[in-house]
Amino acid sequence: MFGKGSPPAETLPEDRVKLKPLLGIRPGVYLVWLYGFIILGILFFILVYPGLARPGSLIAFSSEPRGAAVRLDGVYLGTAPGEFFIPRGRRRFEMSLPGFEPWEAEQEIGGRLFASNFFPRREAVRGTLALARPEAAFSRAASDYAEWSLAGEPTAAYQIPLSLSEGAYRAGPAGRDPGVYQNFTEILQSAPGFALTQAALRDLIRAKCLIDNGGLSPSPVSLLRSAGDILNFLSESPGAALWLGELLPPETAAPVIASSWYKRDREAPVPEAPPPGAGPGGRIVLAESLGFRELPGGVLIQNTPFPRRIEIGPFSIAENEVSLGSWEAFVRANPEWGKENIAALLEAGLVNEDYLEGPGNPELQSAYPPGAAPGISWHAARAYCQWQTSLLPSPLAAYEVRLPTEAEWEYAAKNQPEGGLADMLGGMWEWCGDPFIPLPLFAPSQGGTPPGELPFNSPEKPVRGGSWINPAGSVDGETRASLPPASCSPFVSFRPVLAPRGKP
Repeated sequence: MFGKGSPPAETLPEDRVKLKPLLGIRPGVYLVWLYGFIILGILFFILVYPGLARPGSLIAFSSEPRGAAVRLDGVYLGTAPGEFFIPRGRRRFEMSLPGFEPWEAEQEIGGRLFASNFFPRREAVRGTLALARPEAAFSRAASDYAEWSLAGEPTAAYQIPLSLSEGAYRAGPAGRDPGVYQNFTEILQSAPGFALTQAALRDLIRAKCLIDNGGLSPSPVSLLRSAGDILNFLSESPGAALWLGELLPPETAAPVIASSWYKRDREAPVPEAPPPGAGPGGRIVLAESLGFRELPGGVLIQNTPFPRRIEIGPFSIAENEVSLGSWEAFVRANPEWGKENIAALLEAGLVNEDYLEGPGNPELQSAYPPGAAPGISWHAARAYCQWQTSLLPSPLAAYEVRLPTEAEWEYAAKNQPEGGLADMLGGMWEWCGDPFIPLPLFAPSQGGTPPGELPFNSPEKPVRGGSWINPAGSVDGETRASLPPASCSPFVSFRPVLAPRGKP
């Protein structure tokens, strides 16, 4: 063990493989050919086969204005700007945007045979879309803006599109016409009613600057004009300083809160409501269980979120919410609104799955208002009112039955609680006819215009009054809520009004 060295390592003979000739061809020759064919095959499948199997070109699509939907032979590809692979052959392209005339073209698309994966054949297609109805296009963008504004403030994980300013960019060039510019201005003046978030406010300001410069990036002159218009609009809107103080981030809101403008809004005296009128006037009965009480005109004082004074004209309002018996009479005369036709109503977007459904919970059935018509959407309520209008006698030919405006409903609830109007609070939430505007301080005068007089669509309709399911005292005459107009719920009904046609 000690003093002994390791035995020498034994070297084993190497294994050798000797190839034999193949068909009389020496190994050195046929191996060269074999490796060459393998290399050629690899090169063929890399450089040539893709051009044979998938011939075509990469087409870079662009549009003016940008964002147009791109279709190939009627099939949607994406939006411009964008690059898409188009197979070889005669192809038909189409680009479209809401409110614009579609752009169409046909083009022969070629391909590249060699190295098409690495150096594909490229072409460019550019379409210029003509604006067909600029006001309609911008109104559609404002409707989308209103819908997104109800989604809340975006976060890092949740973003919302700049719908209004994108619409201003697209429709802006048409605003060089004074008449079109005035229509754009009317849309912009209604949009602040939906500026509930900082993102919505940024989108609104950006849209104003684009409209004032014809859809282009603002110039110093147009920026001054935009700033002046914005300041004038805010100064004419009582409560605007308070709104900005709440909406802007703290560092930006500080100068507003420190201004005399904010102090003046905060310390402005709350207008006093006039004493209630003499009470309801005469009673008008149109059908069994559908009677109306005449209310004199007057002044409505809204205190939330900011004080507002609204002139209300005389109107008549139903003593009760529409009963189940009256609703069934409507369905007998208009079977398309029957429960058995729900599939067609769903497809048309007029109701949801809960149409004409009461509270499914047996424990709630006992508390449900007796004789109430359940599960009626805003669209269905409006159809009922139109039917009642068609039945008005000749002495009432100048009148119509419709849903009340929010101002009319609130005026009736505040000033006439003792006038024979049942369940204004706590019966059922009741549909109103005008569009829901989250910030009423920017709403047009609801006392002087018919319902629905926004220059674009609001995604929801107001409901007022609370329901039998709400805790007592949790809802008052100023409580506001809203729902999509196709919503149906056992907690929502409606109470029509009778008023001169075209006037609240």
